[in-house]
Amino acid sequence: MIQTMRWYGHKDLVTLQDIRQAGATGVVHAMHEITNGEVWSLEALQQRKQEIEAAGLDWKVVESLPVTEPIKTRSGDFQKHIDNYKQSLINLGKIGVEVVCYNFMPVLDWTRTQLAYPLENGATALRFDWAHLAAFDCFMLKRKDAEKEYSEAILAEAKHFFESATTEEKQQLENAIIAGLPGAEEGYDLQGLQTAIDKYAAIDEIQAQEHLKLFLNEIIPVAETAGIAMAIHPDDPPHPFFGLPRIMSKASDIKRLLEDNASAFNGVTFCTGSFGARADNDLVQMINDYGSHIHFIHLRSTKRDATGNFFEDNHLEGDVPMPAVVHALLEVEKSRGKQLPMRPDHGHQMLDDLKKPLAHPGYTAIGRLKGLAELRGVIAGIEFMQDKN
Repeated sequence: MIQTMRWYGHKDLVTLQDIRQAGATGVVHAMHEITNGEVWSLEALQQRKQEIEAAGLDWKVVESLPVTEPIKTRSGDFQKHIDNYKQSLINLGKIGVEVVCYNFMPVLDWTRTQLAYPLENGATALRFDWAHLAAFDCFMLKRKDAEKEYSEAILAEAKHFFESATTEEKQQLENAIIAGLPGAEEGYDLQGLQTAIDKYAAIDEIQAQEHLKLFLNEIIPVAETAGIAMAIHPDDPPHPFFGLPRIMSKASDIKRLLEDNASAFNGVTFCTGSFGARADNDLVQMINDYGSHIHFIHLRSTKRDATGNFFEDNHLEGDVPMPAVVHALLEVEKSRGKQLPMRPDHGHQMLDDLKKPLAHPGYTAIGRLKGLAELRGVIAGIEFMQDKN
C-alpha cells in the first residue's frame, strides 16, 4: 500500500518533516484555508504541491474537497457550489491528484462525545457514547421530540449524566460535538446547529440518497476527464442521530452508490473504523465484494460495547480483524495491479503529545506513528508469508 498521513497545513502541529520521519511517503491534504464552496485555484494548488514535494513527499489524495450543505440539501446556491466543485476537480487533475475523498454526512462530520477519553495506560482516545449524545440532544440542544429517538435506558443514563456533570464536563461535551469536529470548517454554536438541522426537516434517507445521486451525476463525468477517483467516506458513526439521514453506513449503501452512478471512478474510502463500528458489517466480505471500487483506505479499529458505544482502540486491537482486513486489501491490490493509498486513521494522544494542545483530535504525531508502524509490520508479515509459500 502507499503509506500516507493526513496533514492539515501550516497550522498543523505535525509538520511535513514529522510525517516523513514516521515513514510515510505521501500526505493526504486539503486546502482548509479556502472557504467551503469556493474554487481551489490552480495557482494555490501548484504552490502547495511544490511545498509538499520540497519536503520529499507526494500529494496524490485530497481529503476532503467539502460537499457543502447547500449541495446536500439542494438549496440556495447549490448549483454554483457544484460548478465550483467541478472546477476544483479540473484543477486538482492538472497537478496530478488521483483521489478525492469526500463525505455526504449532513451538518456534522465525524462525531464523538469525548475527545480525550482516558485509557488504562495513561493515553487518551476518541470516544462515542449514546447516553452522552442523548444528554446533549435532549437537555442542551433541546431538539424538539429528541427523546422519541432514544430508548428508556439511554434516556435514564443521559439524564443522570446531565444532572451530575459539572459545568466543565458539559462544555467539553458541547465542544466535542459542535466545536471540535464540525462538518463546516467554521463550526457551529447551539443555535447554529439547530438551524442547520432544521434544514433537513423534509429530507429523509430516500431523499438524501437522491441528492447524492444527482450530485454524482454531474461530478463523475468531470472526475473521469480529470483522472480523479471519487471516494466517499462512510458515515461516522454509521447510525442516524439528531434526526438526520445517514446514507453510507453499510454494505448495501455501497451497492446502491455503485448502481446509481456506474463508473470506475466512483467508489469509496474504505474506513475500517467507521464501517467497523457496526457489528453487522463484515469488513472482509465488503472488501471482497467491492474491492474494485475502493480508492482510498483508512485503517483504524474501534471497540464496541453491547449498547453500541465505542472508543478508538489500538490499531491491531478492538473489533476490527485488522490482519484479515489488510490481507484482503493486499489481495485487491494484486487483482487490480496497483497500490492503493492508505493512512493510519486516528491515533491515541500519548507520550510527549500529552503535553501539547489537542489541535486536531485523533491526529497527534506519536499515536499515528505507532499505528503506522504496527500496520507496516502486518503488511510485511503477510507479504513475507506469501513470498515464502
